Amino acid sequence: MQIVLLHYAAPPVVGGVESVIGHHARLMTGAGHRVRIIAGRGAQTDERIPFVHIPLVDSRHPDVLTVKADLDAGRLPPAFDDLVARLTDALDAATRDVDWVIAHNVCSLAKNLALTAALRRLAESRPRPRFILWHHDLAWTTPRYRAELHEGYPWDLLRTDWPEALQVTISEARRRELAALLHVPEERIHVVPNGLDVARFLKLEPRTREFVRRLDLLSAAPLLLLPVRITPRKNIELALRVLAHLRERYPQARLVVTGPLGPHNPANVRYFERLTALRAELGLEGAAHFLAELSDEYLPDAVIADFYRLADALFFPSREEGFGIPVLEAGLEGIPVFCSDIPQLRELGGTHAVYFDPDADPLAVAERVADFFAANAFFALRWRVRRQYPWERIYRERIAPLLSS
Repeated sequence: MQIVLLHYAAPPVVGGVESVIGHHARLMTGAGHRVRIIAGRGAQTDERIPFVHIPLVDSRHPDVLTVKADLDAGRLPPAFDDLVARLTDALDAATRDVDWVIAHNVCSLAKNLALTAALRRLAESRPRPRFILWHHDLAWTTPRYRAELHEGYPWDLLRTDWPEALQVTISEARRRELAALLHVPEERIHVVPNGLDVARFLKLEPRTREFVRRLDLLSAAPLLLLPVRITPRKNIELALRVLAHLRERYPQARLVVTGPLGPHNPANVRYFERLTALRAELGLEGAAHFLAELSDEYLPDAVIADFYRLADALFFPSREEGFGIPVLEAGLEGIPVFCSDIPQLRELGGTHAVYFDPDADPLAVAERVADFFAANAFFALRWRVRRQYPWERIYRERIAPLLSS
């Protein structure tokens, strides 16, 4: 499918809408569509995505600003129709082979009304391309823009429904505003929120990103981290039993054990077999993850550090430790620490960790963990963001259905 993304400016110009366009373009391209960006300012920032420069699309083009000065005063200057014609010709030539034109804020704000009018002419003149009008802001409902708006054409283009176009807003609040402005049912308007590039924001290593993708770790709530080698003294079986009970209150709870099998004792292989059997017995195959099953390579410190950024807590049930570096690493990252009550770990954690006996009842430990998360609203927001707002999920669940409609 051929798709054009249209805005006054595009990356590398810095701005909220410009950033969204960049993400959309990469997601659509990654899904196999042929995407190009049309803007009045910007440049090609991805070798897969052509940039088409049409200077008059820019809200800061001198000709556009000259016309806008009259429009803001409520006058429709003779130069407006000429500007619309020039833009219509340029856009017509640039979109002949296109299935969708997705116009961001062009039909929402009065920053370049000649561009809005040119798009309207194209939409009325031919059935292809189809149009998606993507509204981040609404001039007619925002007080700071009202001085730029007047009755009649072309200002009314910003509050008139285009029946042949799909209408999209970025929030439910914006949908209510737009529905009232256009006098259409709210169901006529699609909501596609903005998202986050979680891997980029957290600066995750490529190998970490692959683990996150394969294990769907962003859906975890909570995600417990156990960064240890697989050896009996680490008491990993307690972590599995605690996880099973924790999932009774938090069905999306997950555990990640990052380390390989301990290298010096053949008994570790039999221990790992007992752990995987226990995992199956507890029904935790999709919830308790041993990275040693996915990679037999050494995981560098940068990848382990990534898991501290992803995790909601350190769960550290060791029976024996010489020191306990994970407690310090969790403290540095600012995540809660649940650990066994042994002298080495209490010396490090002091009064700032939650302790339990290494032989404690797993249900009792799980209740303490669950109560801790229930009392901290911070985690509910963290989990919601992680589950609902990654760009990949927004594309899969919201944007792809629009393009196939």
